[in-house]
Amino acid sequence: MTALAAAEAATDAAAGTAIFTRGLTKRFRGHPAVDGLDLTVPRGAVFGFLGPNGSGKTTTIRMLLGLAAPSAGEIHLLGETLPHALPTVLPRVGALVEGPAFAPFLSGAANLSRFDAADPRSSPATRRTRVRDAIGRVGLSAAATKRAGAYSLGMKQRLGLASALLAPRELLVLDEPTNGLDPQGTREVRSLIRSLAADGTTVFLSSHLLAEIEQVCTHVAVMRAGRLVTSGTLNELRAESAPRVHVRTPDVDAAAAVLRRLGLSPQQVGPDEVDAALGDGVLGGPVLSGRVPIEQVTAALVGDGVRVRGIALAGATLEERFVELTGEGFDVAG
Repeated sequence: MTALAAAEAATDAAAGTAIFTRGLTKRFRGHPAVDGLDLTVPRGAVFGFLGPNGSGKTTTIRMLLGLAAPSAGEIHLLGETLPHALPTVLPRVGALVEGPAFAPFLSGAANLSRFDAADPRSSPATRRTRVRDAIGRVGLSAAATKRAGAYSLGMKQRLGLASALLAPRELLVLDEPTNGLDPQGTREVRSLIRSLAADGTTVFLSSHLLAEIEQVCTHVAVMRAGRLVTSGTLNELRAESAPRVHVRTPDVDAAAAVLRRLGLSPQQVGPDEVDAALGDGVLGGPVLSGRVPIEQVTAALVGDGVRVRGIALAGATLEERFVELTGEGFDVAG
């Protein structure tokens, strides 16, 4: 394939996507912080971008927004090729990256007015309305006239979100948007993200709060050491890991013995609870093809006289899948 044909193929593949990268690489002193990243973010998705500390997430976001130049590879944003399309694409993109910065002696509303005035496409005649609506959407109306320097960390995060929402956006890039928020504020931001997605905005979200990602995201990508290790819908990611069987019984030791005989690796998770992943196992000697059916687990427990108070099948959590993919706990500070 010629270089021209390859470029045309990439452009065709990027059509209909909010973010599309191929071979995206960023090196610092010869060391790849991002290494050959192929990322596809469909339009309308709420896309969770995950990875442990130093995995390359923030570097990727900076390249997507034109804040850092790639060492190699391609970036297509909203169907346009970067970097030459940055002037026309960035006005369609809102971003909250690495924490918001505001003039501390100006009010929240005055800070937003300055942000709005810096946009050559904004109309001064409707500026006050845009600022009022953006502040209201993030729940800061009561503090609009308060100095930004007196804002709490959570309030500053809200103000940063408001600045990203001053104009209609096709893509919103958020780096730790719930940092510093109390539970109520976190719920409100979660609701805001859902409403933006319902309006057709694509949301690209980096967060260390896996529970939040599970509740709000439709798609997930996981980075490790600068490389993409998996990407897809949230359900696809969960399905890649074996489901778990959870048994409640007063006969924990006997239940664990049955599960071990089936080739599983049981763990006691409570005084009367034991669970195990339904991976490949053995039943009566021969190796089963695929996963042990929960019906066979139930029959084996009852057949051995184990008193079963309850048995449930649960899919792997996002946290469990993350640990499987990265081999470490979740810490996305970098």
